[in-house]
Amino acid sequence: MSRAVAIGVDVGSTTCKGVAIDADGAIVAHRVEPTHPRIEEQTTRVVAALEQELGTSGLPVGSTGYGRKRVARARALTEITCHARGAYKLVGTAGVLVDMGGQDTKVIRIGKGGDVADFAMNDKCAAGTGRFLEVILGRLQVRFEDVAALVKSATRAVPVSSTCTVFAESEVISLVAQGEPLEGIVRGLHQSLASRVAALAGRELDGEVLMSGGVALNAAMVDALASALRRPVRVLPTPQLVGAIGAALSVV
Repeated sequence: MSRAVAIGVDVGSTTCKGVAIDADGAIVAHRVEPTHPRIEEQTTRVVAALEQELGTSGLPVGSTGYGRKRVARARALTEITCHARGAYKLVGTAGVLVDMGGQDTKVIRIGKGGDVADFAMNDKCAAGTGRFLEVILGRLQVRFEDVAALVKSATRAVPVSSTCTVFAESEVISLVAQGEPLEGIVRGLHQSLASRVAALAGRELDGEVLMSGGVALNAAMVDALASALRRPVRVLPTPQLVGAIGAALSVV
């Protein structure tokens, strides 16, 4: 018999995440796949696949992310609440969560019990999100799996001053033409993004700094953010699934 009690779905701009949790909030099944334009069809299939894997049906479903209102039979929930709840479940303490995804970056101050004390969000420009790195690294033909080693090998960071992704792409092309080292440019890109996220977070950070979202899988970005914030950054377990976990917890 299945131990699952609820399903959470987080429909992001880049990936669609689904988790099934047990009564203790532990993940018993999950799915992560690229977000499809036909969100209703995709999420219906993801939920069905989770239930089939667990040998159950009719579980309550919570949904979050930009496509949360297009998930069948789900209770739509805000991203801020779900990420705070999911992060608190994973670490059990208050703190500051930096969630960096493809479409936006959120800085959430989590209070006792997992409640949201405050938050700031960058969702108007790609320059403060994972899309910034995705676009420019793609232009430089740098593979994700090579980023950390490339940044580590850089003897210096080549400054990238543009605060717009489009302009930054042009700036990077010019830097390449000027003979600047590729590893230095990539390091500079990470520092540029980290500085914008640090500005969003502000100076007063109470408690441990946590990180979630797909960008948290980039070790070079984690290091750059820690340097910009001048304090350690702890990557949450299964960082891509934090919002989905929170969505599932919200409908138990």
